[in-house]
Amino acid sequence: MPRSLRIAGAWAAVLALGLTGCGTADDGGGQPPKAGAEAAAAAPDRVEPLGTRPKPELPATVTSADGHRVTVRDTSRIVPLTGSLSEIVFTLGLGKNVVARDITATFEQAGKLPVVTRAHDVSAESVLSLEPTVVLADTTTGPAEAIDQIRDAGIPLVVFDPAKGLDDVSPRIEAVAKTLGVETSGAELTKRTERRITAVRDDIPAETRKKKPRVAFLYLRGSASVYLLGGRESGASSLLEAAGAVDAGKESGLQKDFTAITSEALAKAAPDAILVMTKGLESVDGVDGLLKVPGVAETPAGLDRRIVSIDDGVLLNYGPRTDQVLKSLVKQLYGDAE
Repeated sequence: MPRSLRIAGAWAAVLALGLTGCGTADDGGGQPPKAGAEAAAAAPDRVEPLGTRPKPELPATVTSADGHRVTVRDTSRIVPLTGSLSEIVFTLGLGKNVVARDITATFEQAGKLPVVTRAHDVSAESVLSLEPTVVLADTTTGPAEAIDQIRDAGIPLVVFDPAKGLDDVSPRIEAVAKTLGVETSGAELTKRTERRITAVRDDIPAETRKKKPRVAFLYLRGSASVYLLGGRESGASSLLEAAGAVDAGKESGLQKDFTAITSEALAKAAPDAILVMTKGLESVDGVDGLLKVPGVAETPAGLDRRIVSIDDGVLLNYGPRTDQVLKSLVKQLYGDAE
């Protein structure tokens, strides 16, 4: 992980757990939230493409987030360098044009594609060997030398700002669609995604308006003995607030993205529930192992074993499947409450 524990670095490390996490999840007990966690973990990891295959209108000229003006003339061989970008491309209906994937593209339809990253660093040689006609990246993609090498080879490469919250979902979909010359499909997908997110929010139990549950987002990597508490910039706040909850780390005054877990920090956050990624939970040997992390067992969440687990490869993507993430979060937090 980067020394500064910036959002991008921490998120990349979290996603790595999707492939490197070890151990087995022990959901322990019979509380509704844990039943929800089991259901979330068992759900098929698939994207849902639009019903009609789009016809790109090219060339498309866009301004990359790093300032480059890029013209895309051919989308027959697309290489998205983040899992979230892959998710958008596939959902737009262009999955058959994708010829490679980043290690964080964990959904089923991308599973057989060659991986062109190593420990989240892009291999320029691997990308170029696939003769891409367009490469999609975001500002967290690196190293910079690899990005420069791909550009220097004459490949159109467009960089996007990463999505950090619900407000970024629609603009990001639209930006990718515009780059690939499928703006009509982008508008359709945006409308579908917004409608589904709104439907989930409208179905949140009324009881949350009386007492919002405090939820702490924990980043766990048991194999490396890394245990972090999410703060204001962790990326989870928008999702938690949309679910009618309070981000306990942010509310307790943590301004950074992540900070090391201490008993004092957890006591101040006082979470009613804890949000983790599925592989992160597995890496500490499930709920029983999580409760051994100093301070966790003494929180209200620990005492109630109220743990919410969502798949690593989708939790903070803020893309076409965010409604599913929000729905799972709501179900696990509130069970069958009306």
